[in-house]
Amino acid sequence: MNIPNMLTLMRVALIPIFILLYYLPFHWSYLAAAIVFTLASVTDWLDGYLARRWQQSTPFGAFLDPVADKLMVAVALVLLVQSHGNFWVTAPAVVIIGREIVISALREWMAEIGARAQVAVSRLGKYKTAAQMVALVVLLANPAEPVTFWVGLGYVLLAVSAVLTLWSMVKYLMAAWPHLRPESPE
Repeated sequence: MNIPNMLTLMRVALIPIFILLYYLPFHWSYLAAAIVFTLASVTDWLDGYLARRWQQSTPFGAFLDPVADKLMVAVALVLLVQSHGNFWVTAPAVVIIGREIVISALREWMAEIGARAQVAVSRLGKYKTAAQMVALVVLLANPAEPVTFWVGLGYVLLAVSAVLTLWSMVKYLMAAWPHLRPESPE
């Protein structure tokens, strides 16, 4: 167990705290939940940076890091879909979660055939993640009603992240297409 892995485990442990804070009946609860989500997002960057810098990458960390990321994002999206209950959150949430399922399956399959590098994380994926995290923080920090400037901004950023999500999925699928074609020898 090293510091990067402990940070990743902390991110998973923050999920129930994040949920609890979001549902507390206090005026500050949304902001508190957004702060916990932001802390988790920062640890996502920090654990990867430290693992590379200190050469402490482990198989456990390589497995758990993307799981922790996807759990945090999925939980945030589910909370927002439930509280906002509108197209502007629901449609991007379906796109984002659906893309994660497709790309996770694609990466697993590509690893099985020895072509995992074809679907490695790209720069576009990093932009998608940044837009998504900012959108989620903005929306988590503000109640759904009334629709304020910040909520509207969150909707716009979430839509942008959904478009980037689809774009990155198409790029991954195009990179994997030679292995997915019916006439492909794999």
